[in-house]
Amino acid sequence: MFDKLQRLIFSPSNWFGLALANIVLLLKGMGLLGWAGLPLAAAGYVVGFVGGGLLFGFPSFAASAWDSLTFSDEGDARESMGRALSAVRRLVEDNPGKRLPRPLQDQVLALCSSLDGLLAQWERSKGALSLQEGFHARHIALSYLPEALKTYLSIPPQFAATRVLRDGKTAQDIFRDTLTDLESKVRELGDDLAGQDAHAFLAHSQFLHEKFGAREIFVAPELTSQKSSSQRGSS
Repeated sequence: MFDKLQRLIFSPSNWFGLALANIVLLLKGMGLLGWAGLPLAAAGYVVGFVGGGLLFGFPSFAASAWDSLTFSDEGDARESMGRALSAVRRLVEDNPGKRLPRPLQDQVLALCSSLDGLLAQWERSKGALSLQEGFHARHIALSYLPEALKTYLSIPPQFAATRVLRDGKTAQDIFRDTLTDLESKVRELGDDLAGQDAHAFLAHSQFLHEKFGAREIFVAPELTSQKSSSQRGSS
């Protein structure tokens, strides 16, 4: 139900309808339409909704393959992440409806590979992620990436590629930035684990050096001078 409502809200049909209805209400507020303002606003919404749908596509309420990108955070965190990443990768590789342009498709798959690498590193690492960082690692795979995909794909392709939403950027641009932000966080988590492992390596190496490292043989000065005197006396 929430997904369908989300598709309606973010659809160009709804935005065009709201824009036209708001123009009518503005005219009514200026006293130009009188009692007919509200009925005309409703009619304006309908006209805008239909016009936006014809230009950019009507919202689809039918279930799509992308709707399967819903995962629960149950059981072992790393196993849950692995299952979610496998499902995301399969779906993005298949790309139902060719909804993802190739550059975005490649970027999502690269993020999945980075998350796989983080999982493998997490498995073998002697370090540990904090509760907060562990939460972030799980939810990038289980919810942040899947939800970003679904909300982006709820927007009709032409609208997503051409309509400027914020700061001169289209939905496609914003989604690309979101993937970049997630990739940066994954690298940060990997660096955190690597830093802990490097610290443990240095500490263990120092321990071994102190225990088994080469030591200079110390000879007391007075013993050295006595030995030299005896050598001179014998000569």
